[in-house]
Amino acid sequence: MSRPRRVCCIGDVHGYISKLQNLWKNLETHIGPSDFNSAIIIFLGDYCDRGPNTREVIDFLISLPTKYPNQKHVFLSGNHDLGFAAFVGVLPEPGGGLGFKEGWKQYEQNEEREGWFKGDGYEKMHLQGRRWGGKITVKFNAAKGTEYKGSIYDAAPTFESYGVAHGSADLVKAVPDHHKKFLADMLWVHEEDEVCVETNDGIKHCKLIAVHAGLERGEKVEEQLELLKAKDTRVPKVEALSGRKNVWDIPEELTEKLTIVVSGHHGKLHIDGLRLIIDENGGLESNPVAAIVLPSMKIVRDINNLV
Repeated sequence: MSRPRRVCCIGDVHGYISKLQNLWKNLETHIGPSDFNSAIIIFLGDYCDRGPNTREVIDFLISLPTKYPNQKHVFLSGNHDLGFAAFVGVLPEPGGGLGFKEGWKQYEQNEEREGWFKGDGYEKMHLQGRRWGGKITVKFNAAKGTEYKGSIYDAAPTFESYGVAHGSADLVKAVPDHHKKFLADMLWVHEEDEVCVETNDGIKHCKLIAVHAGLERGEKVEEQLELLKAKDTRVPKVEALSGRKNVWDIPEELTEKLTIVVSGHHGKLHIDGLRLIIDENGGLESNPVAAIVLPSMKIVRDINNLV
């Protein structure tokens, strides 16, 4: 019987290139070169913001298919990456004759406090682009206990990594075309059909759904997957990329079906059966970037300790 293909799901990187490079080396050491070179590598999103090296992180990600041609690479969009993509104008049009402006109305009561972007090109921008490139009027994020970096998304370090001031429309010109293509091509959801997982009852063969924050409870899974695969930008706030409590658990209809749901986003490492949340970093310099390796369910970090 052939050995199951390794699957590595890598949590939020948030602009920390050295953490990403160290994690990559540790994954290779832990898995072994042969299995690593043929692995499925799923990045769970949030490559930008908070840390200082967004540009280098995206360069690193773009280089992987050439350097590791026998790996399969999946780059999911996080909510931060969606804001970045929206700001530089690479999200698909909402369709149906609607502009992105329609999506602002639902949240306009927050515009002043969040200091939405009003510079060149804002009239045709998705809500999350305006929030991402805006200038938040409150300085302290009480929920995180940190100061905001420029916008509600902490996007200032991303602007600076491309050599422009936070909130400047010049970012659109400063981001090279191959980075725009990367942002345009990010997936909102990814499915794998045959993923093996070691459990107390032996090896299980599962379906895997990877999505940055999770799937909403109380909504039909198939309908959610359809909208996510289509990147439906009529939606001003994509819950599967930015939700919290409403996407924490595996939707009930999947609990009988041996389905792994793996996400980042939540600033926590949480493993509950087949619900995997892999985001120890949360964009904080003092926290590691983590990955989970299947089938072993081992956690690998940019610092050398396996659990």
